Amino acid sequence: MPVNPQRFLADLHALRSIGADGPGVVRPAFTEADIEARKWLIAQIEEIGLTPHIDPLGDVFGLADGRGLLLGSHTDSQPEGGWLDGAFGTIAALEVARAVMEDGGPPVSIVSFQDEEGRFGGLTGSTVWSGAVSLEDADTRVDSTGVTLADARRAFSGDTWVDPDRFTGFIEPHIEQGPVLDTAGEAVAIVDAIVGAREITIAFSGQQNHAGTTPMPLRRDAVQGFVAFATALNERMETLRGDRTVWTIGEVSVTPNASSIVPGSATFSVQWRDPDDDRLAAIEEAVQELAKETATARDLDLETSRYWALPPTQMDPELVARLDAAAEDVAPGQWRRLPSGALHDAMNVARLMPAAMLFVPSINGISHDFAEDTAEEHLVAGLNVLAKAVLG
Repeated sequence: MPVNPQRFLADLHALRSIGADGPGVVRPAFTEADIEARKWLIAQIEEIGLTPHIDPLGDVFGLADGRGLLLGSHTDSQPEGGWLDGAFGTIAALEVARAVMEDGGPPVSIVSFQDEEGRFGGLTGSTVWSGAVSLEDADTRVDSTGVTLADARRAFSGDTWVDPDRFTGFIEPHIEQGPVLDTAGEAVAIVDAIVGAREITIAFSGQQNHAGTTPMPLRRDAVQGFVAFATALNERMETLRGDRTVWTIGEVSVTPNASSIVPGSATFSVQWRDPDDDRLAAIEEAVQELAKETATARDLDLETSRYWALPPTQMDPELVARLDAAAEDVAPGQWRRLPSGALHDAMNVARLMPAAMLFVPSINGISHDFAEDTAEEHLVAGLNVLAKAVLG
């Protein structure tokens, strides 16, 4: 199947120009740039002869006649995102589908899922499409500025869902977003599993008071509680962690956030990831217990709420084997199997059908940053692996 690398790269750079900010892009879900990118993709879908379809969440499909594979990823970005995160997989899918149409090959459809990057929680489009969360529940999600998903999607959404039974499986190409391939000097990785992840929100509430007149022994300082928790968390995790356990306190809000006031509240997220679901559960129990211990020791009120939980996901063995064979053909001895430490739409699609992923290197392991990049030869190698796996 004659995929055209130059055409593929040209399309990838055309998408890069939408929402461009220096070497990166700014295309969070449902922003003007995101919608422009989706309309651009629809035009390409129509041009190659697929049928465009927008579902109620704003996912964009290019549907082939007949039952066959679904390929794709996403085109929304982080608030300050790299140009390849999601885009590589979507445009690789577009080029393979185009080549299939030109060559008279098997039916291949494509998709760009909406809000993979998390303006409204992460993997939002595929989560709702897969049935893990109802549209009604998702609509109540609120972004950092107070906008609900229900309000945001009025700017770009359709009326009907695509029936997943029309697809035989799903392959998502993606950049690695980590250093393994780049460090090893390898061209491609075939993903055999995606780690699970859990996140909770913890809120410590104390007593807001004057920073100059409140004696230290009498303070109920919420930030001191947060600092004590964060320090103890690292110590506690050392007894629970596995080789691939990671944890992050990534979002912190302090009230009233003023230099001369003892903070009355501190709210923060705790996220952890691991390939083992039992370990994920054990860590959640430990995090909840540590929060209670900290609140008691500091005389603080405590509220916790689970934000989300995703179990580890195994990729489909038959699709993985097809990708293995394609990788060895395209890059003999320059590929490996690799679990994904990042979350991807393939996790949700795997609930509906066989799913698999392939990675290409990220230079210096950088992603979620304007500096994100991949060598053109590796982008093309990933495209060729995808094309050969489709022919299977």
